Amino acid sequence: MGSSGSTRKTRRNAALRLFVVLAGEDHPKACTGRRLVRWGRVVQVPREGAGFPAPIVLDPYAPTPLSGADLESAEGGGLLVVDCSWNRLSSRGAFPGGAREARRHGTHRRLPVLIATNPQHYGKVAQLNTVEAFCAALYVLGRVPEAEDLITGFAGGGEFLEVNRDRLDRYRDTASPSDVTAAEKALFGGA
Repeated sequence: MGSSGSTRKTRRNAALRLFVVLAGEDHPKACTGRRLVRWGRVVQVPREGAGFPAPIVLDPYAPTPLSGADLESAEGGGLLVVDCSWNRLSSRGAFPGGAREARRHGTHRRLPVLIATNPQHYGKVAQLNTVEAFCAALYVLGRVPEAEDLITGFAGGGEFLEVNRDRLDRYRDTASPSDVTAAEKALFGGA
């Protein structure tokens, strides 16, 4: 017997869909985005095209931080990360096609302030690699088991959670972007 269509399906029990754009700027062996694609954990989408499938785009230059208020959108369509080099990011914005291309796709959110533990940027504020970004986003959205499972097996992965656990818990417990911003100020003194 078919559904009448009146019952809304929820994705809460299903894993969030994760998407990545690979800019191809990092060394292939150090690229966590490539490994996530190879392991079947994320879906690679083209750099250019008609649009990206995820409604939430993680963008380090977005003014609004990711918060619990974004959970429903993320559950409905997923999260997108652009895997590119931090050395080239500031010159063109978060998207390979530049700022104009970026504005056309999804709702942009930055991650709350966290400390990187990956080998390339260990101890640096906010310079997360792709797997750290996905892990942090999942955690902030309350998808903690998914976050922990995703980062397992990556260099610095367990340490990322250990170093940032208090921050991640605080961000996860917020309900709005303004709450996240207040938590960042309390944790980092206005960072």
